[in-house]
Amino acid sequence: MIRLAILLLLWALPAQAGPIRIKDLVEFDGVRGNDLVGYGLVVGLNGTGDGIRNAPFTEEIMANLLERLGVNVTGEQIRPKNVAAVFVTARLPPFGRSGGRLDVSVSAIGDSKSLLGGTLIMTPLNGADGQIYAVAQGTVIAGGISAEGAAARVVQGVPTAGLIPSGARIEREVDFDFTAVTSLRLALREPDFTTAARIETAINREFGRTVATMTDAGTVALDLTRSKMSSPAHVMRRLENLLVEPETRARVVVDQRSGTIVMGADVRISRVAVAQGNLTLTVEEAPMVVQPNPFSMGETVVVPRSNAQLEKDPGTGLAMMPETATLSDVVAGLNALGVAPYDMIDILKSINAAGALHAEFVVQ
Repeated sequence: MIRLAILLLLWALPAQAGPIRIKDLVEFDGVRGNDLVGYGLVVGLNGTGDGIRNAPFTEEIMANLLERLGVNVTGEQIRPKNVAAVFVTARLPPFGRSGGRLDVSVSAIGDSKSLLGGTLIMTPLNGADGQIYAVAQGTVIAGGISAEGAAARVVQGVPTAGLIPSGARIEREVDFDFTAVTSLRLALREPDFTTAARIETAINREFGRTVATMTDAGTVALDLTRSKMSSPAHVMRRLENLLVEPETRARVVVDQRSGTIVMGADVRISRVAVAQGNLTLTVEEAPMVVQPNPFSMGETVVVPRSNAQLEKDPGTGLAMMPETATLSDVVAGLNALGVAPYDMIDILKSINAAGALHAEFVVQ
């Protein structure tokens, strides 16, 4: 019996994480990017474009584009094989200014087989309000390779999607006056009352007065007027690099497909006894050839012969883990049992089901 498994146990020696910058722990409410989307044409493909019969919108987009360029194609049947209709997406960063460049993603929406070597024609990118904020154009860098012959085809990666680095230029700015902001909220990426309280304390200590107030586990409100600084931007520059020691929940993450187990440093286990064993089924085939007697009219035949055995491993016996065992105790105990990674996953599931695992158990 062959077992392929990977066991990964990661933990920090101290019980707490090291100090982290505030800007790595929170999102600044109101200071965010905006998603942009548009649709256009990729041209110059090597016969891997959309089939017009299966993707009629490609012909419509191309006809509209040619008419805008002064080419009348009304009533004409266009059957190119080097054109593909695509969706184009980008993210307008906060405080993006006119003339700035954006990276864009391009994805085929028809039955194109590959965008490799294609060029995106000028495509306007709209925001959620329907306004055009950027225009994209450039050579598509496809993320895969596709090759085929008369009776076979091989595809590696995703050739129907690609990127255009700095492929869009910002044409419109988001109307947002940051200098007029008098209050701001910090939204914690991992809500926790202790972490929020430490952020509040660190900010107030830095300014020497009450500037920050914790409102809940995921929010710290800032009164920028009490900072006595010239602008909100100066306040943000001063507080975003303050170091705070975050608190994290005890967590065990299990990936059943790869056999990966990741445990946090604060995982605890109550007093519990564990026993583990396996059954191994072995089936062997040894067919035997039987020939007829000499000068007889018989035929040579193959007689099946199988040998099936069921073996029971002795297992690990019954082992006890002490009460409030730490992560290192859990790892040492499970390793002492000599169990394989997939068996260890089953043991952790059972310990969690018994209510003895004091951590969030995440199965992927």
